Amino acid sequence: MKKRKKDFSEKITHWIGSTKSIIIHTIFFVGIFSLYFFNFSSSDILLILTTVVSLEAIYLAIFIQITINRHSEDLVEVSEDIEELQEDVGEIQEDVDEIQKDVEEISEDEKEEKIEKEKEEKKFKHIEETLQSLLNEISELKNKK
Repeated sequence: MKKRKKDFSEKITHWIGSTKSIIIHTIFFVGIFSLYFFNFSSSDILLILTTVVSLEAIYLAIFIQITINRHSEDLVEVSEDIEELQEDVGEIQEDVDEIQKDVEEISEDEKEEKIEKEKEEKKFKHIEETLQSLLNEISELKNKK
């Protein structure tokens, strides 16, 4: 999956979750309440504060939803990639199974060849012993004559 560049909504939601955001919001709230010392009435201060906080909450909700939607799209892409990888792994497993069968067949063939070779060696040894025995008998017969 390719790395996507963060857009404005993602940058905002990332910034809102930072220490800088807490500091700036704290300064803002202290500034709003300090308006009392500049002869603003409490009701005006609370009206300004609630209006700003409400607008900020609305925009933040929109930015967060945009970010969630984008991340959902990314998750769908990742899910599709995982499915493709699972299919590839399945195909590789099938290939490995076929190779394993081939190796088993080759191993069985080698065992059979070894058994055949041992049988042939026994036959040749028997023939050799028989020939040796015959040669000995011929030699004895020659000596008797």
